[in-house]
Amino acid sequence: MRGWWREIAGLVLPVACGGCGRPRDELCPECAEALTGAGPRRVRPDPEPAGLPVVHAAAPYADAVREVLLAHKERGALALAGPLGGALAGAVEAAAGAVAGSGGGPLLLVPVPSSRRSVRARGHDPTRRIALAAAARLRRAGRDARVAPVLRQRRYVADQAGLGARGRLANLSGALEVVPGGAGLLAAGTVVLVDDLMTTGASLAEAARALEAVQLSFISEIPHGLPAGSAQHGFEQRAAAVIASSPASFEINRNSSRSWIVAGGER
Repeated sequence: MRGWWREIAGLVLPVACGGCGRPRDELCPECAEALTGAGPRRVRPDPEPAGLPVVHAAAPYADAVREVLLAHKERGALALAGPLGGALAGAVEAAAGAVAGSGGGPLLLVPVPSSRRSVRARGHDPTRRIALAAAARLRRAGRDARVAPVLRQRRYVADQAGLGARGRLANLSGALEVVPGGAGLLAAGTVVLVDDLMTTGASLAEAARALEAVQLSFISEIPHGLPAGSAQHGFEQRAAAVIASSPASFEINRNSSRSWIVAGGER
């Protein structure tokens, strides 16, 4: 209900840029450029949690990018899902392309799930909404892309605010699982985990662990492995894409002009 009222309010209230506050623009050209202008790059948190997939980000989490993400997630600027989805789509393409031996089939965007209480408090699920916009953008570009919301929280997770890298890993350890029937869906395409923001990488590492656990169980139940024609490498190889890497302090990886390393501080 809250999300519906926000949609109506957006039709009658004055519009301001979600990044800089400029009037009459949901997202001004300069802030839109901040989201996608640099192009997607690989990012690595420091320290890097065990099991973290290869992650590509569209932009650093700073200034206008930070404000746009917060406006969409916390302030209900739902129209920003479109441009945010466009930024995520670029990162998804980069992530899928970087996975060696990725198979055929559809490109499956698997959102990192938010807790039920967060969704209730915000009135919407921001990551899933952005993932849907990203998949739509990819389809318009000719890619067979779809959202596969197969992950869910299996136990209570404390608020991540104020927790360091170790605390977040402990908080999320074993917290996610794949819904019944999800493994078969994932075996049919190339899987890319998606989220709006990465800081410590704890959420993505736990999501990757949950996918790997169900994959091993799924394969063990099939006498001759995965069905013929299924995108085995797409399920086995883990890749992830986010809109932004955080915190704002990051440095260019000297070993690659296409990488950012982000320092420790998650969703």
